[in-house]
Amino acid sequence: MPLWNRSYIHNIQVTFSEELGMQTSARYPKGYGILGDVVHSHIFQTVALLAMEPPVTLDGEDVRHEKVKVLKSIRKLGSSDVILGHSEADSGSNFKDMENLMPTYFGAVLHIDNARWDGVPFLIKAGRGLKKNRVEIRIQFRRVPGNIYHKDGGGHMQDLVTNELILRDVPDEAILIRINNKIPGLGMNLEASELNLLYKDKYNVDVTDSYEQLLHDVIDGDNHLFMRSDEVEAAWNILSPVLSELDNNNATLEHYEFGSKGPDKAGNLWAKHGVKWLDDL
Repeated sequence: MPLWNRSYIHNIQVTFSEELGMQTSARYPKGYGILGDVVHSHIFQTVALLAMEPPVTLDGEDVRHEKVKVLKSIRKLGSSDVILGHSEADSGSNFKDMENLMPTYFGAVLHIDNARWDGVPFLIKAGRGLKKNRVEIRIQFRRVPGNIYHKDGGGHMQDLVTNELILRDVPDEAILIRINNKIPGLGMNLEASELNLLYKDKYNVDVTDSYEQLLHDVIDGDNHLFMRSDEVEAAWNILSPVLSELDNNNATLEHYEFGSKGPDKAGNLWAKHGVKWLDDL
């Protein structure tokens, strides 16, 4: 808890990346594409669970009260904080209906206006037809002031990464801590290293699939992972400016190649907030 605030955390990155494409025109006829598929539900639920204040109890309603408070604290998204992209459903697609393109990529920066997270950008990358499957959260901590290790033993500048806490769901469930570690030897050279807890190595059990967990919760009457009506409304309210642009055909969809890292302009959005996305290296 002492570290879980704006004083120590620089940014938080949420990634939903899939190699597969999708026929958005068939699945989402209203034109919202990946926004209607995973962003307003899966992604915003992830952000809410991560950023919420501690609930009074673990009862489903107490958890959902706190999630709603976070969602209502997130600013509506402006065009300067959003990148929408489109890629064909697969590498051999002949889909050329330019008037009915729907987003298969959503990049955005969320701002949470409350005492804990004011000034901490939550960067979202959700896309299909990208170069790898990955679902994870990265918490990047602030740089240490007065860093005495900015030069190696030879006097050369070292571009050291900041400490990170990584919560990964895909491809392998894991909790990772990324720190700078001295390379063995006589010099004073540092490199980023990961301390890892891989579930498949640590636990000799089958890790429950996400939908298995949801079905179990339905049977058990546990509703804390399900969206309440005011949560749904708050999530759509954040996206309302973007949806309005799509409804009026005023939104610009950046094309990206199937199997790439996504639209090139997304890098400008991350750079504006001083973030270099690890997947883009």
